[in-house]
Amino acid sequence: MTRDPADLTASDYLDGAREMSAANRPFLAYLLAEEAARRTADPATAAGMRASFPAPTTAREETD
Repeated sequence: MTRDPADLTASDYLDGAREMSAANRPFLAYLLAEEAARRTADPATAAGMRASFPAPTTAREETD
């Protein structure tokens, strides 16, 4: 694993987004996917990444 964030690729960020999604951390997944999309040259691929991890709502639901 790299220690320099500048060495991370879009694929690394997308892998992290998948891990955070699996861990039920949608906002972190969204942020990582946004960074992956930002590092992707192809606009269609970037749009697909963003669509796969949409921004979660800010409203919290209380559970009993």
